[in-house]
Amino acid sequence: MSFVMRFPMNLQVLSFWQPCIALALGAMIWVTQGQTAVAQNVQVTQIANGFEEPWAIGFLPGGDALVTERDGRLLRLPSAGGAMVPVNGVPQVAATGQGGLLDVMVPRDFAATRRIWLSYAAPVAGGAGTAAGFGRLSDDGMALEGFRAVMEPVGRAGGRHFGARLVEALDGTVFLTTGDRGDGDLAQALDGPEGKVLHFFADGAPLTAPEFAGKDVFPGLYSYGHRNIQGAALDREGRLMTAEHGARGGDEVNAPVAGRNYGWPIITYGRDYSGLKIGEGTAKDGMEQPLFYWDPSIAPSGLMVYDGALFPDWRGQVFTGSLNSDLIARLDPANGFAEARVTSDETTRVRDIRQAPDGSIWFLSVYDGAIYRIAP
Repeated sequence: MSFVMRFPMNLQVLSFWQPCIALALGAMIWVTQGQTAVAQNVQVTQIANGFEEPWAIGFLPGGDALVTERDGRLLRLPSAGGAMVPVNGVPQVAATGQGGLLDVMVPRDFAATRRIWLSYAAPVAGGAGTAAGFGRLSDDGMALEGFRAVMEPVGRAGGRHFGARLVEALDGTVFLTTGDRGDGDLAQALDGPEGKVLHFFADGAPLTAPEFAGKDVFPGLYSYGHRNIQGAALDREGRLMTAEHGARGGDEVNAPVAGRNYGWPIITYGRDYSGLKIGEGTAKDGMEQPLFYWDPSIAPSGLMVYDGALFPDWRGQVFTGSLNSDLIARLDPANGFAEARVTSDETTRVRDIRQAPDGSIWFLSVYDGAIYRIAP
């Protein structure tokens, strides 16, 4: 695989919905379950390339897509092909370490509101903090107008563990996931945003879980005890699902419930990078168990629960990319979250994975700065 020179203003996008025109980079993927690897005939198509650290994809109703780059650029990919369009009006970001411009989320009522949500690392006193907000995509699609942050980020030194995925719930409210900023104790502190799932009304007002009524908690607190959630989506029943990084082992899939404590760093299935034990073990009263965990770690990023027509056998299954193992993990909740590993030449450092409106699967490769499409 070759590296791609970056010419930002001249990048071309192949037609999204005409894969016969696009460049088919692979005729098959490998699906490995246990010790058995099976070749599956699909088309892996490159949609666009030349990105610098792409982080997330969001689909617009008209067929265009939005892509974030960690250094602070938001790009619109026209579905008809042609040059990608930079979108102005993005907030200032702290592109340091793992921070920068992170997730993008297009609400279901976009046609009426033209609202676009972003998560990002914001530069604030003390360093940087996870932030989120929204603006209106201009009618010509060239700018975010009137962008407004919806929470006050807490500044911490260093560039680790910002999270930060955005998910719209079925009722139109919005979840934001965060990381512990490299300090596990913060994930257990209810008065801070680190290592949490936060919840907001559609207008950005915090929606604190009723289980925390009367307690001194960070506005919008939903669940806590998380290490670094970099994947989140709704399942077919509308339940929030997340994928979060462990340390050396202990990556987890959870279905966070309001008011619950998910244990980090008191319980975990991982160990410190030094090999030393973390916390008190793998279970404790009052702390939730993961639905699934990896040991060794795969560094999961992005999360999708498939619900399309192109791959009917995959409906309801959970997909997440890997940042260290060059694969896409596919988990089957109907079979005890049994794992299959999807690999091809293109599944290198997969940062995000999404179901496109046509039922195909798109993923971002950080390794070669490209977007790929999987379809039959």
